[in-house]
Amino acid sequence: MVRVLPQGRLVYGMQLPVQAQSTLFAEEWEAGAGPADLVAVARAADRAGFAYVACCEHVAIPRRLAGPMGTVWYDPVATLSYLAAVTERVRLLSHVAVVGLRHPLLGAKQYATLDRLSGGRLILGVGAGHVREEFEAVGADFARRGAVLDEAIDALKAALGAEEFPEFEGERFAFAGLGQAPRPVQVPRPPVWVGGSSPAAVRRAAVRGDGWLPQGDRREELPGQIAKVRRLRAEAGIAEPIEVGTIAEPVYVGEPGWDVGRRTLVGAPERIAASLREYAAMGVQQIQVRFRSRERAELVEQVAAFGAEVGPLLND
Repeated sequence: MVRVLPQGRLVYGMQLPVQAQSTLFAEEWEAGAGPADLVAVARAADRAGFAYVACCEHVAIPRRLAGPMGTVWYDPVATLSYLAAVTERVRLLSHVAVVGLRHPLLGAKQYATLDRLSGGRLILGVGAGHVREEFEAVGADFARRGAVLDEAIDALKAALGAEEFPEFEGERFAFAGLGQAPRPVQVPRPPVWVGGSSPAAVRRAAVRGDGWLPQGDRREELPGQIAKVRRLRAEAGIAEPIEVGTIAEPVYVGEPGWDVGRRTLVGAPERIAASLREYAAMGVQQIQVRFRSRERAELVEQVAAFGAEVGPLLND
């Protein structure tokens, strides 16, 4: 198992704006934004001490889902590689890559290169995917995507390990005697965090993940889910602890003066930090925060304010 988070501390990261524009979460200003805005926000997160910035994946959106999901989904490898060149410290998380859409050797080539280009900052977040048409378009097995993902994770771990000529033999994927370079910077390999909160995803994270990325669990649900992950992990004979994350409520540091939604955590840094520290008490090591904003400048200000005023209070 691979651990990358500082032990005994609650850290914070963020999903980047612009790169995914579902109407369920994107702000209005993102529709007219582009690469310069992504760079500005990623650099702000880098300066503000964020543990990671994240980018998610969809290959193609069918018309039946284009209303709520939109069709703007930047490719995670291309986007994170682009941002690697303009940041220095912040880790680069795919949250999540639908790795079952491609052969593990192809995925390993892409993500090993990203790890090399970024100086060892990759966190490979993986998930099963949910859009049938995407799988059908590329010839992937949607019906058995869970089993495919399980094997793909095992194959990716082998392909991203220390060996230049990795070996793996499974039901669907097998390779030997094929060299891949450059190798990842991280040794023994980059961490693999598993996304999802379904029973199958929780089991997958427990048994195969270095970290767990819950999806949509409310606060009152998390303690039970975390206990389940730990129990399943122990039953599988895995002694190393898993790095547990969560997606927090939307955040606005200070008094917004506009309608940010009733679930948004607002107010003084002390109030926001006290609320977020409750996650640490549940066993969470990293929180993913999403800020409400009306323009790029406001988002950059929020990121900076969180890093300067809220972050230092998370581990009091």
